[in-house]
Amino acid sequence: MATTTLPTKRKGAARSSIGLKLLMAGTGVIFILYVLLHMYGNLKALAGQESFDTYAHHLRTFGEPMLPYEGLLWIVRVVLILAIVGHLYAAFTLWSRNSGARSQRYAVKKAAHSTLASRTMRWGGVALLAFIVFHLIHFTIAKPNLNSEASAEAVKESPYVMISASFDLWWVVLIYTVAIAALGMHLYHGVWSAAQTMGLTGSATARSRAKALGALIAAVVVVGFLIPPYALFLDLV
Repeated sequence: MATTTLPTKRKGAARSSIGLKLLMAGTGVIFILYVLLHMYGNLKALAGQESFDTYAHHLRTFGEPMLPYEGLLWIVRVVLILAIVGHLYAAFTLWSRNSGARSQRYAVKKAAHSTLASRTMRWGGVALLAFIVFHLIHFTIAKPNLNSEASAEAVKESPYVMISASFDLWWVVLIYTVAIAALGMHLYHGVWSAAQTMGLTGSATARSRAKALGALIAAVVVVGFLIPPYALFLDLV
């Protein structure tokens, strides 16, 4: 008869950790899909004010009259809020458990085989959370006019004027550059971790593909998100 010496409490904790990792992976997939769609929308700015403002207006009226004004945006916001709460809960719970259980010797050994993306995963995530708050205040909630040379009225009326006025400031472009770089590293390691959690890295070929996919998604997101700010800053559009 098969027996096990693993205590019931440890088995329960292990199963709980697997569930938390699956929660992180699932919510991470939601974020990746949203980030790619958001990137596509931002690239509309390259077509000029009329195109971008029309796109922004369409987002708010999408699905009418079946949906109320901004109905789709609120559905997306609720899903993202639930996803980020779940992601943060899983991340900080696992972080706390790992910090409590890991010995100094194991930490040194693991650090020797880790990548920059994996080493910055936790604090990079915290930095991204701070940036998300700034981003929401900047473009969604308060919408402050950071550029004194731009018309406050025009900034409020036109999403294109709002982003072009903001990205005319070097320090705003710098903040977004650092944040997007952090996002790229987070995605690179996150895609790999999610694939591993979902059992998609069982062979050397599968591991290579997961790493390549993470690198591809990270590169596309970083380049796609940084093109509009620099194009506006350099007056290329």
